[in-house]
Amino acid sequence: MNAENNTGLTMRKRDFIIITTAIFAAYTFFGFSDTARSTAFPRIQEDLSVTEVQLGLLMAINAVGYLIACSFTAKLARKIGIKTCMILALCIQACSGVLIFLTPNYEMLAVSFLILNLGNGMLDISTGIIAATTFTKRTGTMMNVAHCFYGVGMSLAPIVTANLMMTSIGGQPLTFRHMYVIILSFALIPAILALLARLKKQDKDKKRTGFATILKKPSLWLTVVILALGSIAEIGVVSWFPNFLEKTYSFTSDRAASYLTLFCVCIMATRLVIGPLVDKIGFLNTLAIFTGFAGLMVIIGVLTGEQGTPLLIVAGVGIAPIFPTVMAVIAKLFSEEIDVAMTSILTANGIIQVPASYLVGAIINQARLVFTESHGDEGVGMAFKTGYLFIGLCCFGVCVFAAILKMKQKKLGKVV
Repeated sequence: MNAENNTGLTMRKRDFIIITTAIFAAYTFFGFSDTARSTAFPRIQEDLSVTEVQLGLLMAINAVGYLIACSFTAKLARKIGIKTCMILALCIQACSGVLIFLTPNYEMLAVSFLILNLGNGMLDISTGIIAATTFTKRTGTMMNVAHCFYGVGMSLAPIVTANLMMTSIGGQPLTFRHMYVIILSFALIPAILALLARLKKQDKDKKRTGFATILKKPSLWLTVVILALGSIAEIGVVSWFPNFLEKTYSFTSDRAASYLTLFCVCIMATRLVIGPLVDKIGFLNTLAIFTGFAGLMVIIGVLTGEQGTPLLIVAGVGIAPIFPTVMAVIAKLFSEEIDVAMTSILTANGIIQVPASYLVGAIINQARLVFTESHGDEGVGMAFKTGYLFIGLCCFGVCVFAAILKMKQKKLGKVV
């Protein structure tokens, strides 16, 4: 009997290790592929002659792809299994790399990015659900460690992608097209690991909570607002930081990429060490404290000029806990309905991201028209500063709504 028990424990431990490795690998790839656009955007502008508004529209199209994925992933996962859904997502991302490689113009690129972010959305939801159902102990710690690997991918992406696009083969320089087809082929690594993983069987007879029921909960909508504002802040920095540095302070592309890498390292390191603190001081307290700090760093960093650039990097410390801690909040508030809750929150977040992603580019473009008329070429930098200040305000928004959700949960006698 003891031998059988020991064998069972060994199997469960092995399964846990494989599942955890698959989760970490998926987040690493996700962070890498999601951040690649930051160094690709200036090259896309040069190769395809697109404006900041078109880049903002491209970001909005990305959000549409993510949103489409949110609308069906939970239902698809119930039919084909959450692990199969994760593998399918990674295959879609690999195929999108081929489409980007073949793209001849902006319109085709937009379609390719739509498909890429369809895969991103499916991967985010499926990996998030697997993580939430696997890390049932020390949830705050494990969610932040898992998303630390997203930070690993983010940190590697700027330097690796910038160097790829500065490499020549046979006298021909590699473009953003070559870069994407190379990096997205790495989707096969987490796909193979997921294939080897064995998940706990789901209770098919368990009564499922419907979307209509969960959408009536105020806590869900407050969580949506917190995640949406946090996503705008994180995505905004990752997408616009190199462009901001190049257009505002005339940084070279490789120097700008290095600064983005430092920002990503701040996110990665913070997520690695902050986990136990999150579980100790509470999820919502963590969100309020750290995002307030991030907002302050962004505002001061922008207003103090080029010498304030290091503060924009340090803002990554405050932005780092947002997404993983919100995932921990979802796991704790909606433990009995995790798939429906996560899908609902990420879908609503995706809806908000569509206009929000376009908004940053639109703010910069409109500010450019105003400031270049009154300040000439200096107006370009002023326009990018205006867009970055908006990102800082989003950080403060997370702080405020996290405090509101905490007060509401406190009235209900729940500590989150």
